[in-house]
Amino acid sequence: MKRLSLVSSLLLSIAALAPAAEPVVIKLWPKGAPEAEGFKIEPEAEIKREKDDGVKRLGNVSDPTITIYPAENPNGTAVLVCPGGGYGILAIEHEGTQVCDYLKTIGVTPVLLKYRVPRRDPTDPSRVPLQDTQRAMGILRHRAAEFGIQPDRIGILGFSAGGHLSIMTALHANERTYEQDPALDVEDATPNFAVPVYPAYLVEKENAFQLVPEIKISAKAPPMCLIHAHDDPHSAGGSALIYLEYKKNNIPCEVHIYSTGGHGFGMKKNGLPVNDWLLRVAEWMPTLTKAK
Repeated sequence: MKRLSLVSSLLLSIAALAPAAEPVVIKLWPKGAPEAEGFKIEPEAEIKREKDDGVKRLGNVSDPTITIYPAENPNGTAVLVCPGGGYGILAIEHEGTQVCDYLKTIGVTPVLLKYRVPRRDPTDPSRVPLQDTQRAMGILRHRAAEFGIQPDRIGILGFSAGGHLSIMTALHANERTYEQDPALDVEDATPNFAVPVYPAYLVEKENAFQLVPEIKISAKAPPMCLIHAHDDPHSAGGSALIYLEYKKNNIPCEVHIYSTGGHGFGMKKNGLPVNDWLLRVAEWMPTLTKAK
């Protein structure tokens, strides 16, 4: 018995010393992303400003990818993380990698989406990024077992423009504007839940109390947890209106509107209650499986 204990201790020690699994990067479009004929773009690069404001901006993305980070003690849930940036750039750090770092600690497998920017279609800025989220959901569902996740527990979380993208994905996941590949796409790419954080572009410019026409909540919409600040110039009323539509349809929804926080707080720390938004999301996610 003592010898077995020694062997077990040795195995645990070896496991503790073993290197952590590395993130896996997957191209969404192995044959090249669908772009308009003649489309050209400068090489992908970090965009720096003269005065450093602590935001890492990634621009000119034409080869979108997902990066899958192994979770600590994975619980089978995965979250597709969509940084914001006005559909012009990606705030890849405080709305991307740092969020993934936190999700790993609570057993959630984070998947960082690098979607195409800047805007290809000025009249419909989410159309091309929506292709990327639809394809990303397909790949994750196809390869769920490989990454230790459950295909029916894959959510989406996004900030600002990425929050808008997460809502568009939740509501329009199966409206395709590209030729599908059965090996990479799935019939239903709807995420199992959505977490829009200070989502932008939800309400009419002339009426901040009216959702834009493309935001229509049906009985098929997935559960949602909305995060916003009352003093955000991108009105928190949009998140509140979405909650009310969810309530009308009797679909699980939670909304947190903090009194202060502004826009773009992400993982930045400013000593305000809004900094605890991810704790609220971590408390909410387990309720989804209990409700089944």
